[in-house]
Amino acid sequence: MKTKMSAKEYEQYIKSKVPKPNTLKNCIMAFIAGGLICDVGQFVSNVSKSYGYNQEAVSAITATTMVFIGAFLTGLGLYDRIGKYAGAGSIVPITGFANSIVSPAMEFKREGFVFGVGAKMFLIAGPVLVYGISTSIIIGILNYIFAG
Repeated sequence: MKTKMSAKEYEQYIKSKVPKPNTLKNCIMAFIAGGLICDVGQFVSNVSKSYGYNQEAVSAITATTMVFIGAFLTGLGLYDRIGKYAGAGSIVPITGFANSIVSPAMEFKREGFVFGVGAKMFLIAGPVLVYGISTSIIIGILNYIFAG
């Protein structure tokens, strides 16, 4: 036998069934995970400096290495496990950007390299790139006009 619920009763029912997030635990896990990712980046940076590279080269080496690590861990299926516990701590660093590029590509890999991996690779990262590049162009033009 079906019983009819009002919208308010239904909303209360849903609220009673949805698990309550542990905000303090989530913040601590995000802080630890994000910190560990940054520690790895700092290690890569320090090693690069010890080989005598200038700051520009060290920055490029560090960014490239961190993107590779994020993409590699995503390809192995490990980055999603890290993200399950780390939350924003795994999304915010540059490794999260690599994850956002590789994840859709991995999901559609059985559709082939062109229509699967190639077409879906920039599904999430595409808008970030478009707006990032557009914003940098606008800022460059404004800087040229007003500073220059």
